[in-house]
Amino acid sequence: MGFLVRSRIVFYDLQVVQLFSCLDKISHIEWANDSEYILCGLYKRPMIQAWSLTQPEWTCKIDEGPAGIAYARWSPDSRHILTTSDFQLRLTVWSLLNTACVHVQGPKHGSKGVSFTKDGKFAAICTRRDCKDYVNLLSCHAWEIMGAFSVDTLDLADIEWSPDDSAIVIWDSPLEYKVLIYSPDGSYDQMLRVLNHLTWKTFAEFMHLSTVRGPCCAALFKEVDEPLHLNMSELCLSDEFLQGNSDVSEGHFRVMYEVTEVPISLPFQKPPADKPNPKQGIGLMSWSKDSRYIYTRNDSMPTALWIWDIHHLELAAILVQKDPIRAAAWDPTCTRLVLCTGSSHLYMWTPSGACCVSNPLPQFNITDLKWNSDGSCLLLKDKDSFCCAAVSLMPESSEYSSDD
Repeated sequence: MGFLVRSRIVFYDLQVVQLFSCLDKISHIEWANDSEYILCGLYKRPMIQAWSLTQPEWTCKIDEGPAGIAYARWSPDSRHILTTSDFQLRLTVWSLLNTACVHVQGPKHGSKGVSFTKDGKFAAICTRRDCKDYVNLLSCHAWEIMGAFSVDTLDLADIEWSPDDSAIVIWDSPLEYKVLIYSPDGSYDQMLRVLNHLTWKTFAEFMHLSTVRGPCCAALFKEVDEPLHLNMSELCLSDEFLQGNSDVSEGHFRVMYEVTEVPISLPFQKPPADKPNPKQGIGLMSWSKDSRYIYTRNDSMPTALWIWDIHHLELAAILVQKDPIRAAAWDPTCTRLVLCTGSSHLYMWTPSGACCVSNPLPQFNITDLKWNSDGSCLLLKDKDSFCCAAVSLMPESSEYSSDD
């Protein structure tokens, strides 16, 4: 047992074992993992003193000077001390073995934002530069920075390794309500996980594979173009009209969905190596009104929309578009999903099927959409304009109603 009295730290084991005197008032005290060393933070000086219980003559003093000390902690191997300077200017790793030190510039927090793997081999340290949050991965063997990647947070709150060290969990400030799970190389694992809101345990995991094989009960809809064939053989038209409108009967298509069979390969985009922070993982996701379905879009396969049946814990449908999906939204009154791809068409899905709807407005490409509260109208947005589309209400007795 140990306790401190102003600038003294006293250890008892039914009797006094050691008594160490520090140079100033102790602000922080921490045991090493092996219980052999004790760390004392004298933040006002600013200084760190470390003591050995087995070797009373051994001592260590770390003086940060003008940089100051906001926080100090032990590494898992009990042979290194990590200090964070005032105003988060830098984080320094001090070695008790060879007096070497390693600096990490711009740590995000003083006492938070650092996490070690369970085996103590790697450390994840949150930093911030150029108004953006990053995660630096360090090897605890040589304390070398192995890599760094930016994270999609507004104001990163903290970081933690998963229990099996296979993923890094990051959560944003309370204003954002966001939790991010990264693999150690900085990418997303492209999976959908459904959690129990009482136990916060995962009860379902859905993978987004680039090739869908059987057995599969999902309906697969693929957007295709069907040429419009106009029979003008019986029309009496002048040669000037035919020459001036030669493209009337050519190049015009009707968009429709084609039901396909498994196996099917979905268009997959590898992240560009020459562009920073490429889009990866699940970029769009939302529950249906009755909480039975979830739609997702994997940013590595931006032309495919996945619809999952949570009641049966299986894939319900995949919509494969010609262009990347820009937005999608559930009907607030029933199980109906609409989406757009930046084209002049609107796409709808219900548990009974899918369809394509053409927009009659010329040069109007739908880039975003919003439902009104009663599901009777859609707000469609183009780059420079918008319009309202009236949508027929679905009958409550239909087989795809929200009460199904």
